[in-house]
Amino acid sequence: MPAVEYLVSPEAVRLVHFRLLEEWRTAMNLVGPGPVDPHFDDCEAAVRRLDPRGRWADLGSGAGFPGIAFAAWHPEVTLTLVESRQKRAAFLEQVVREAGLPNASVLCGRVEDLPRAAFDGVIARAFAPPAQTLETALPLLVPGGQAVLLIAKEVPPEVRGFRKVRQEAYSRRDHARNLVVYERIQEAETSP
Repeated sequence: MPAVEYLVSPEAVRLVHFRLLEEWRTAMNLVGPGPVDPHFDDCEAAVRRLDPRGRWADLGSGAGFPGIAFAAWHPEVTLTLVESRQKRAAFLEQVVREAGLPNASVLCGRVEDLPRAAFDGVIARAFAPPAQTLETALPLLVPGGQAVLLIAKEVPPEVRGFRKVRQEAYSRRDHARNLVVYERIQEAETSP
């Protein structure tokens, strides 16, 4: 695999994201109380294990986890950070702008309003329960597209229209996490 050329280093993006998160967090309740480093560590540990291609969406981007790290570690991918709350979308736009992430854009809107079959992949962390996230993602993906979930220890669901192609445990400090990759099955494969 050829070496990836970063326009902005993932470490520099993390510093900008961290600074802005600390500035905005109390005014907007972006993340709960406590340190924010575990959120960064979790997302970076997961997205570094991926080899995405094409056009992706981060569903329910919120404070930018995992989307900002995903965009930083995969500059060859085009990423849409999807957030329905205007204030959080404004926060994400500022992070994208100040971090200099040319491959990321913010869409303030509902996931259900996204175009059908428009994405090669979606990624989500704490968007909804895993089965519901997959059901929401299914119409957004092209056949063969991937849905990547960052979940806790729960057993990944089997959902019609998807085939689980990878499950990898990773640690976030003292918490066990799972990176689960699903592939959207071709329409003919889902018919009885």
